[in-house]
Amino acid sequence: MSFVVDMLSVGGGDEGGLRLSAANEGGPWLSVLERAVVTSVVAAVIMHCETEVEGERRWARLCARRRKAMQPPTCEGLDSVAICDAVFEVCCALGCGGLPRATPRWWVKRRTGGTWEDLRPADDATEDYFRDKLRMSPRVFREIVENLTPILERRVTFYREPLQPDHIVAYALYRWAFGETYESSTCNFGIGRDSGLVAIRDVTAVLLSVYREKVAWPTGVRKAVVLRAFADKGFPNCHGCIDCTHIYIDKPANATPEDYYDRKRRFSVVAQVVVDLDLPVLDMFVGYPGSCHDVRVIHLSSLWSRAAAGELFKGPPVLLSFQVQTNGYLLADNGYPPSEWMVVPYGGTAQTPFEARFDNKQKTARGRWRGPSGD
Repeated sequence: MSFVVDMLSVGGGDEGGLRLSAANEGGPWLSVLERAVVTSVVAAVIMHCETEVEGERRWARLCARRRKAMQPPTCEGLDSVAICDAVFEVCCALGCGGLPRATPRWWVKRRTGGTWEDLRPADDATEDYFRDKLRMSPRVFREIVENLTPILERRVTFYREPLQPDHIVAYALYRWAFGETYESSTCNFGIGRDSGLVAIRDVTAVLLSVYREKVAWPTGVRKAVVLRAFADKGFPNCHGCIDCTHIYIDKPANATPEDYYDRKRRFSVVAQVVVDLDLPVLDMFVGYPGSCHDVRVIHLSSLWSRAAAGELFKGPPVLLSFQVQTNGYLLADNGYPPSEWMVVPYGGTAQTPFEARFDNKQKTARGRWRGPSGD
């Protein structure tokens, strides 16, 4: 006997069920257990079919999303070359100042005013204030800035305005004049410590390259003028004055600090300078620690060896009023040893009238003298 399965309903047994239709009518109905098994099998098949259909739909959506992401972006009327050209033009406009700059980032330190703002011509800085801060007149400062500007001029970037050459030169002169620490001097000029270190190094290198011929022994007409000026003060055949000064520095990190500790209890290096009556520098010797005495510095300098070899003083011998015959000499203070080419005061308390007059005359000649220009 053959049977055919006919599904009347998937619901409960009251609304319908499964029965076997035989070849002949009046076949037997399925039992309750058989009905439950058949229902479970049909439900599993339906669930499996729905899961496969849902998986195929998800895979189709994923493939469509990937294809859309891999497609190149379409821009109406713009290609990659045009975009690059537009970005380049915007950068050029920012660099040339055609577009206003944005507010500096938080890591860019804002610059303040301080001493530099007081020195700018817009603030009506007086000549005395210039001399007090930079040790020179505004005219000489502008001349130095004009000669150093082509080398010190900074490149414009996209962060903030670079330091201008006059700002850099003014800071270097101020630092050399007062000998303050970098932390203190940079705050007065509204710049950072690293910028101050770079400014000092750059200005030093540029000054040595631009004004190399300025530090030289006088010759020709200039030498005759200097000799005549000192002769009018009672010192014929005198070429200039010599003295040592101390340049204050920060505490050395890679050297013995005690060697640089001078008599004023500050860290410094010794600078031996020779000037004439108008204060142009004729010779300079710098670098020894502040604890070195002036006598030791001059014996170690090239000036001593050149003078002993007769390379500096080549004029005719002159007999001075104190019975010293020399071809040329320098005026010095009591810190130097008397020699054939160095005239020092007598010193002491028990002086003869001649010695007292000579010391006063020598002190007057060595004193600071300014020419008509005042520079």
